[in-house]
Amino acid sequence: MWDRTILDHTVAEWTGALAIAVGAWLVGKLLYWLFAVVLKRWTELTTTRADDVIVGTVGAPVVLLATLAGFQIAFGRMHFTDQVALYGAHAFTVAWTLGITWLVVRTVSALLHEYLLPYAKKRGLTAMDASVEGLTVRTAAMLIWGIGIIAALNNVGYNVNALLAGVGISGLALAMAAKDTVANVFGGITVFTDQPFRVGDRIRIAGYDGTVLRVGVRSTRIRTIEGPVVVVPNYRFTDTVVENVSEEDGRRVRHELGLVMHTPPERMERALEVLRELVHAHQADLMPGHGAVFSGFGDFSLRLVFVYRVRKGADIDATQNRVHLDLLRRFAAEGLEFAYPTQVAISGDHKA
Repeated sequence: MWDRTILDHTVAEWTGALAIAVGAWLVGKLLYWLFAVVLKRWTELTTTRADDVIVGTVGAPVVLLATLAGFQIAFGRMHFTDQVALYGAHAFTVAWTLGITWLVVRTVSALLHEYLLPYAKKRGLTAMDASVEGLTVRTAAMLIWGIGIIAALNNVGYNVNALLAGVGISGLALAMAAKDTVANVFGGITVFTDQPFRVGDRIRIAGYDGTVLRVGVRSTRIRTIEGPVVVVPNYRFTDTVVENVSEEDGRRVRHELGLVMHTPPERMERALEVLRELVHAHQADLMPGHGAVFSGFGDFSLRLVFVYRVRKGADIDATQNRVHLDLLRRFAAEGLEFAYPTQVAISGDHKA
């Protein structure tokens, strides 16, 4: 029976080749168990997470590569025609290249998942993890697979120059058709890398003022101070000035006051003292830096400029309300009379 011929090979030769292939598969399964159990326990003793991630992801590709090695050895023991041998060699070359590519893709994807998500959380980007992390992992995987496929075709003698030229033309046409989408995607990547703001920050951009709710791949959602949620395309963050209100250390408020023209010099000096005392009295809500100067002579009044800064986190409207009422009371108690008309200019936003 062992000497019977099937497709120019004896049963013994076919059995030996099959035994080698099955043995290689069993060796691959043994290696998988080694990676999943033995090496995993060993990596758990180390301080770094990189080895845990690598050991946990390379098991399946190792089984494939070990099985492939056995099949190639078994194939080499057989005697085929030159054409079949050539096709077989090309098939194994492609299989080896794609198998190694799969191993690299799994390793890189696992490392990105392991380190990109904690990085995003550390930078306060929890609402953009799923979209940006998924986009980054898929993009890296596509690039690696593209390189692997091109390498496989090149190794078997296929002329990839014509293929690359066709892909380049098609890619250019696709990019032109989807330029807005591409611009938004790159805008999202810019937000993720440059960190002009984080989820939860209050920003101003393109006439909108509000709190960032979510940063996606194509757009960013902002709840405006008026209430509605607006969706801003991410490309706007690459060509528009973005003001991060949450990053300011305090809100600057400037008043131009006017006292009646017959106010004597000593009363003007007292008015400046009252303004300085006012800031000190509200130091829980106001920052130490302030200014109070006699700025000049107006048509109807002697001008005073009063500048103070509201602390970060304080209620802007409530703080200004308390300061202004206290200012009126103190000026009235000192007999300081405002001129008419009196101009008041406030820089900054009144809304919290």
